[in-house]
Amino acid sequence: MIADLVADTVEQSSALSRDEAVQAMSAAEAVGRMLIAAGHLQQHPITLVAGKVHCEITMVSGTAALTLEENLNPVPGAAGADDFAIYLPSPAPLQEQVKAAAAGHARLSDAVPPVPETKEANSGPLIDREALRRAVTQR
Repeated sequence: MIADLVADTVEQSSALSRDEAVQAMSAAEAVGRMLIAAGHLQQHPITLVAGKVHCEITMVSGTAALTLEENLNPVPGAAGADDFAIYLPSPAPLQEQVKAAAAGHARLSDAVPPVPETKEANSGPLIDREALRRAVTQR
């Protein structure tokens, strides 16, 4: 199901191949099962980076999974992407297995995912204090 989520998200871009996403996830399937079984995907996400899309995929298991609503729809916004990578978490006991899986496909990585870009306009204060001060002074 995670493979389908990744593939459906990547497929939004005409420049990217859904098949390549499926192949990459297939190369990561064995280590993905280990990460799920050990509970690592509850704290450390698999991260899909496709253009401006940063999709962190976690897995909830146990009793929490019974009350959680699944969200496996494609993540919007990848239509303009011309590249993608899948970053696998690399917790201490499984680092060698994750490294081997990442070496199995060019789109897989065991590196730390890049920080999502934020627009400069969104990173500043919400209130322009100087403009507010000028407006009050003019009255």
